[in-house]
Amino acid sequence: MLEKLQIIKQRFDEVSDLIIQPDIISDQKRYVQLNKEYKDLRLLMDKREAYIELSNNLKEAEEIIADGSDAEMVEMAKMQYDEAKAGIPKLEDEIKFLLIPKDPEDSKNAVVELRAGTGGDEASIFAGDLFRMYSKYCESKGWRVDVVDYSEGTNGGFKEIQFEVSGEDVYGTLKFEAGVHRVQRVPQTETQGRVHTSAATCMVFPEAEEFDIEIDPKDVRIDFFCSSGPGGQSVNTTYSAVRLTHEPTGLVAQCQDQKSQHKNKEKAFKVLRSRLYDLELAKKQEEDAAKRGSMVSSGDRSAKIRTYNYPQGRVTDHRIGLTLYDLSNIVNGDIQKIIDELQLAENTEKLKASDEHI
Repeated sequence: MLEKLQIIKQRFDEVSDLIIQPDIISDQKRYVQLNKEYKDLRLLMDKREAYIELSNNLKEAEEIIADGSDAEMVEMAKMQYDEAKAGIPKLEDEIKFLLIPKDPEDSKNAVVELRAGTGGDEASIFAGDLFRMYSKYCESKGWRVDVVDYSEGTNGGFKEIQFEVSGEDVYGTLKFEAGVHRVQRVPQTETQGRVHTSAATCMVFPEAEEFDIEIDPKDVRIDFFCSSGPGGQSVNTTYSAVRLTHEPTGLVAQCQDQKSQHKNKEKAFKVLRSRLYDLELAKKQEEDAAKRGSMVSSGDRSAKIRTYNYPQGRVTDHRIGLTLYDLSNIVNGDIQKIIDELQLAENTEKLKASDEHI
């Protein structure tokens, strides 16, 4: 373990030196990458110091116990020995998880898209419930949510809604939410009191920086149109909404949330970049998942990932067979415990893969 950590210390010293070099500071892309690497390595360096301290404590305690001349010292050394003996394996596990190579996308912001699936009006209402759940969760994490585009359902909720989430390690957290979410409950529109099953799809893209993906302006058709929905008189009279069509791929991104055409265009380009980036990423994820046989983040968007059963107050995540009888808190944004379990499952898979590789 110490040999591995020594190699990492060398890299940490190298990165610490590089991020203060003027030529690195002037190269934005390289500087951002190195800064992120520095933060990750700093965490490992703290664990390394704790590991060295515990190893030294263990060695020192063993020497005092072996000497045995001072009974009081031996008693204290035994406590020190037990503490170090219990602490080292725990710390080794933490270090192993930190040594798993991180996906560079995980630290990015995310673009999330919710679409009502089967179930008519009830599916739109459910997509609205999911948006509320994610908004509350993001708020609890101190992340910012910006709506980009939406189309309201006829009886409430949304046929579709797209929003950006900005903060720390957003994509690495929210990527587990991608897939089909099912709800089982009695719809407000149902007169017989029968339980219906409806669905909504969640898509999560890492937000692409300009230097991640370059778009040739000649490939993009830009259309301006009047916004629809709430927003006062300016909504239907000003051509402020923007629709971008990327002709080589047929991908479309639009934004009508801002009153200014320029701001809407900027947001729509952000989404288009992220979608193009996600196309590349989806290919890579499929290859990785096939290699690992991963259940957690297979990149399959048609996969049913979670069921919210209202009559039983139950939420089940089908990927890891997790069932929680805490529906009311979960739909109010308390989804951290589900995400923790999914992250643990993915890390365990990665750990197995890296052990096999070694």
